[in-house]
Amino acid sequence: MAERCVQGLKQQKASTEQIEEEVAKLLKLKAQLGPDERKQKFVLKTPKGTRDYSPQQMAVREKVFDVIISCFKRHGAEITDTPVFELKETLTGKYGEDSKLIYDLKDQGGELLSLCYDLTVPFARYLAMNKLTNIKPYHIAKVYWCDNPAMTRGQYREFYQCYFDIAGQFDPMITDAECLEIMSEILRSLQIGDFLVKVNDRHILDGMFAICCVPDSKFRTICSSYTGVIYEAPLGVGNVAAEGRYDGLVGMFDPKGCKVPCVGLSIGVERIFSIVEQRLEATEEKVRTTETQVLAASAQKKLLEERLKLVSELWNAGIKAELLYKKNAKLQNQLQYCEEAGIPLVAIIGEQELKDGVIKLRSVASREEVDVPREDLTFYYEYFTGNHRQKWLGITPFFHRRSWGLSLCSRDRA
Repeated sequence: MAERCVQGLKQQKASTEQIEEEVAKLLKLKAQLGPDERKQKFVLKTPKGTRDYSPQQMAVREKVFDVIISCFKRHGAEITDTPVFELKETLTGKYGEDSKLIYDLKDQGGELLSLCYDLTVPFARYLAMNKLTNIKPYHIAKVYWCDNPAMTRGQYREFYQCYFDIAGQFDPMITDAECLEIMSEILRSLQIGDFLVKVNDRHILDGMFAICCVPDSKFRTICSSYTGVIYEAPLGVGNVAAEGRYDGLVGMFDPKGCKVPCVGLSIGVERIFSIVEQRLEATEEKVRTTETQVLAASAQKKLLEERLKLVSELWNAGIKAELLYKKNAKLQNQLQYCEEAGIPLVAIIGEQELKDGVIKLRSVASREEVDVPREDLTFYYEYFTGNHRQKWLGITPFFHRRSWGLSLCSRDRA
């Protein structure tokens, strides 16, 4: 810009003194602006306590979430959601000493805000604000802790929490027992190994402190303020789930102090992710990252248009399919791609298949091939849903009952 300014002055035949004066002004302005930030070097990294997730890691996380959500729904839960940040006064005074771990946001628009530390307090605020006294929801979302995390142990500043809650007035212990059963079902389904359930009742602790003549005012500084159940996993990982009551929390938001009895559970998914990832890393197992069921392939050159027609037919039939983005892809390269991506079937079209009106369906695992009629796509469903499907494809279900072993290794998830 400075050079164009000087050139403009020269074209206008300005005096040397005038040009030097304008250059001095530009240099002074540049000094005030400081160095060009675009030229400064910086280290590309994620903020402390956060991480990126590869497709392989996300495939594992997605499957873990599927198991958890399926269990929640099996027990009749509804899904809810609340903002990722709340008014600061909503969160203040609800966490005791842990309040120092809350992230405060810079004032924007006249409201003092904080990132959510957990999902329990926002849920209690939601109940009080909407005058709800009976609900059974689940909520999965990210929360934020201003802490010094140990990421190697699955501890982060930004992480997911999975909550299941039952709010309402019910007969004693029934809801508590269901929460305990839900956590046990989830941990068994995730196959993370043996786990130990530790039950803690605040009333027992209160009795012990009373016998020891501990003043009532000191009770809450010594022990937790709620009755809880803790699940511990093997391998020294620590707590992976917890259950507890918070009967008085909703009343803190209600103008009349009306209480809504609540019991809830939390699944420590980040630690579960760490357990599963470490197990996969130790066994060097490959995780399939797509759900593609069939690759539309061609046997000869100049058949791109036919491949596009075939893959469109598969998509329209509700079948997960893809094709290589090359005009004249070699058949060997297409088959190799299927092996690398874990795609179980190849639908091959060639000049002979076009003449005969058929599609050659090939199992990648067994290499067996069969010609099927082109005009009727029902044959795909026969091979995808028939009783002989797994035997013919030579596959193992994605989530094997006994382990995460072959179930995660380049297998069909349909």
